[in-house]
Amino acid sequence: MKELVNKLKGDRVIWSFVALLALFSFMPVFSASSNLAYIGHGTGNTLGYLVKHLAHICIGFLIIYWVHRVPYHYFRAISKIALPVVWILLIYTLLKGTVIAGANASRWIQVPFIGITFQTSTLAAIVLFIYVARYLSKTKEENEPFQTSLIQLWIPVFITLVLILPANFSTTALIFSMVLMLTFIGKYPLKYIAFIIGSGIAMLAFFLLVAKAFPESRFFSRVSTWESRITNFTTDKPDEDDYQIEKAKIAIASGKLGGLGPGKSVQKNFLPQSSSDFIYAIIVEEYGLVGGVSIVILYLLLLFRFVIASHKAPTLFGKLVVVGVGFPMIFQAMINMAVAVELLPVTGQTLPLISSGGSSIWMTCLGLGIIISVTKKEEEIAEEKLEKEKRKEALQRLIDKELAEDDVIPEEIYDEEPAYSIEDNSRNPMNAVLNK
Repeated sequence: MKELVNKLKGDRVIWSFVALLALFSFMPVFSASSNLAYIGHGTGNTLGYLVKHLAHICIGFLIIYWVHRVPYHYFRAISKIALPVVWILLIYTLLKGTVIAGANASRWIQVPFIGITFQTSTLAAIVLFIYVARYLSKTKEENEPFQTSLIQLWIPVFITLVLILPANFSTTALIFSMVLMLTFIGKYPLKYIAFIIGSGIAMLAFFLLVAKAFPESRFFSRVSTWESRITNFTTDKPDEDDYQIEKAKIAIASGKLGGLGPGKSVQKNFLPQSSSDFIYAIIVEEYGLVGGVSIVILYLLLLFRFVIASHKAPTLFGKLVVVGVGFPMIFQAMINMAVAVELLPVTGQTLPLISSGGSSIWMTCLGLGIIISVTKKEEEIAEEKLEKEKRKEALQRLIDKELAEDDVIPEEIYDEEPAYSIEDNSRNPMNAVLNK
């Protein structure tokens, strides 16, 4: 175990907070999955969901480990190459969005031959944030005109957002807000940011007008859902989302200070998304105000550590990557908790590292791996380089040894044949030939 810990590079505090959140997630997921278990096979046995969540977490930590060993400056080039690939995935998602549990889930695609579902917008967000960080770090000293930044920065941003918007408005709004925050931190001119905000609002209004003109189109099928959620949030009109919120508030009120105890939640049997979107309500019901506040503190401490990591990053690109990839995780957590207490309308955002779900956990772990890669110290980077050189030298010695062995020809091949002589002193003149 000690050897494994010693192999972990980067900020150990971030590693610790991530491990704490992941370990805490097992009990809420195990408890809150009973609703899915009853619906799925009618037994209420949640052991299978716990094992699945364990597998997701283990794969997630493997992703963190693999990614954090990659030098973070490699992601500059990767983001430029990956962005067109992400666009293709988003277009495929719009055209072939899958159905989960009989419900429209156009933001998801099913991976062929594996059977798991994947939300492409989460990958698109990470790639886009790194792409924006790359551009801002590259142009800091160049002072490029707005027309150039419009082509190289904002057109890729808006293409990505337009491809996400029809299926997922909340994620689009979150990504757009984080991009604006990133450009502000990167000292992009404020007058240009104001222009981009106005352009974004105008494009959203145009999208809604087109959706009103073609309400039957499958590309605008989610617009009515957005409208109803906002209307019901502002007017308290009862509907399905209001039902979820009411159950979530009952769960939170039932928790009081110390909670009902692990596994003793009642509302988990009524909340449709008790193990994902509304898992925070189940946490408060079972662990009380103490558990709910502790989760908030953990996320805030993780945010504080991201700020420190950004401040210590050796390059501007590293600073912007930590902000662009790390801050959205915390804001997503805050949005999830705000929805549970009805501070925001229902959005469908999960609680990072705690909610069940494979792709959400894996994409969060991908982002964390990139952040930890930035936080590696110079001596750790030098140690990795030395280890890499040693592996190369060992491989070269092995190759040289094999080549040397191939060049040596066994001596047996050159054993001299026994000498024969045709000289014969015997009386039989044929003996010489017969002896040969």
